[in-house]
Amino acid sequence: MKYTILVTGAAYGTQNSSSAFLFCKSLLKTKHILHSVFFYCDGVLNANSMTTPAIDEFNLIKAWQGLNKKYKVKLYVCNSAALRRGVIEDEKTLNVNVVKKGNLAFFFQLSGLMELANSIKICDRIIQF
Repeated sequence: MKYTILVTGAAYGTQNSSSAFLFCKSLLKTKHILHSVFFYCDGVLNANSMTTPAIDEFNLIKAWQGLNKKYKVKLYVCNSAALRRGVIEDEKTLNVNVVKKGNLAFFFQLSGLMELANSIKICDRIIQF
């Protein structure tokens, strides 16, 4: 089966994201196809590179990045929800050679709800956390 995962909970403070991550790992171990993970609402905070857990805590952001590196799972972040929560990409201003440093973590990519709709269309299941 082909799956899309929708994550709406922040990386820390709720169980949503860590449950979603563990579910994704289980899918991949059982040879299912994980098409993509879409982060929406507070879930976009999973893509904030400025989030730094305590040294003895599980680093969920790095775990998501590892999922992309090892299994090539697409990590989509809702652009509108990210902007409302201060998660931005690097920006270059056209009139001045100034680069604003963004905090979107590596391997996450900003996208719109159309990407989520497309993923739902081509997958057998969508699971929301």
